[in-house]
Formats: sequence, C-alpha cells, structure tokens
Amino acid sequence: MFISERQKMISGQPYDPGDPELQADAAAARQWMARYNANMAASPADRRDLLRQRLDEVGEGAVIRSPFHCDYGYNIRLGRGVFLNFNCVILDVCEVEIGELTQIGPGVQILTADHPRDPEQRAQGIEFGKPITIGRNVWIGGGAIILPGVTIGDDAVIGAGSVVTKDVAAGATVVGNPARPR
Repeated sequence: MFISERQKMISGQPYDPGDPELQADAAAARQWMARYNANMAASPADRRDLLRQRLDEVGEGAVIRSPFHCDYGYNIRLGRGVFLNFNCVILDVCEVEIGELTQIGPGVQILTADHPRDPEQRAQGIEFGKPITIGRNVWIGGGAIILPGVTIGDDAVIGAGSVVTKDVAAGATVVGNPARPR
C-alpha cells in the first residue's frame, strides 16, 4: 500500500519535506499567511473566516493576532475562545490541538517538527513530528516554547519564557528552562 509523504508526516513517521505535494501545501500556507497577516484591520468575524479557510478547526470567538506563522495550517485545531497574541509560531507537521478558552502570550512557539538525532539521516533531510495537545483554559506566557510530543493538561500555567520539554499535569504551573513545577 502506498503511503504519501503527507500521510507519513501527519502520522509522525519520517518523511521527506521536499516532496512536491508538501512543497505545494507549504506554498499555499505562505500565501494564506500573507493574506491573513495583511488583514489586521478586518472585523473579528472576517478574520475568523480567514482562519477557517486554512485551519482544521476554529471555535467560536477564537482569535489569532497578526503576525502569525505556521507550516501548513491544516493540522491546527482551535477550541472556542482560544486567544493567540502577536507573533506566535506553530510548526504543524503533526496535529496541534488547543483547547477552549486557552490564552497564549506573544512570541510563543508550538513546535511539532523534529529532526533525526543520527547525523546521516539528518543530512538526508528527513524529518518527523510529534503531535502537541494543549488542554482547555491553559495560560501560556510570552516567549514560551512547547516542544514536540508535549501534552499540557487543563487549567495549567506555563511561565513566560519557559521551555516545555515534558508533559504538564492538569492544574500545574511550570516555569524555566527546562520547565519544572513551581
């Protein structure tokens, strides 16, 4: 059975990011981001409509302030009332789910993309990813970085500038690099 590079990417298997289908998807995402980021003065409803043109799911009242950057967009799901402040980056080679009422500060990076540790595989340009799940009513402070494969539980708090390398329990507060319970 044939498995496309896109299917491999989304499922977290090693894949070739230079695949023509993925290159076309990335180009379409860049064109969409240019439109989205240029329409900062549009009404909230019109901006949400723009989000729905590219993202997998956009809950009622979800807001992303420009500029916003992503790899593909189609792997991002936003719950109701999600808020992302200025200059957030989501590398969505795998699914990124952000639960309802979650607030994300400026400059936050949510990174599902990863690279082989073996230098020979890395030299071949092979990549892979791990999905990220962020629960409901989470607060992520400005400049935080969420690494591949992390799950953040409901009602958690991630301190500004933290680097989240491991799962965060529901209701926990973590800070620092690497992020640790406070």
